[in-house]
Amino acid sequence: MKIHRTSVFVDDQEKALRFSTEMLGFVKKHDVPLGEDRWLTVVSPEAPDGTELLLEPAGHPAVRAYREGLAEDGIPLAAFAVDDVPAEFARLRELGVRFTQEPLAMGDVTTAVLDDTCGNLIQLLQSA
Repeated sequence: MKIHRTSVFVDDQEKALRFSTEMLGFVKKHDVPLGEDRWLTVVSPEAPDGTELLLEPAGHPAVRAYREGLAEDGIPLAAFAVDDVPAEFARLRELGVRFTQEPLAMGDVTTAVLDDTCGNLIQLLQSA
């Protein structure tokens, strides 16, 4: 068994797609119209057939309280693995990405947390 797809709830799918592709460097995999919304996924260019991230519309009533609670407590909704957290932090900060946690080394793990501009905190994670 392996993870095929996971979701992040987003306020605006187009804005989330721009952030995911232009800032984070993911590539669009699927973009299927579904009425007012879309089945919209992105993947890592390093693994185009790997795990897909679904940019899911945040319209369900339960989503708002869930995301607000996580954000208020500073809890990331998702974690993305990177080779070098300090380098990604510097690159993304130069692009204007806002971080809620600067790179922090904790033993064999280094993390940083960013605001994805679509209602979520995302953790960058580097393992030794």
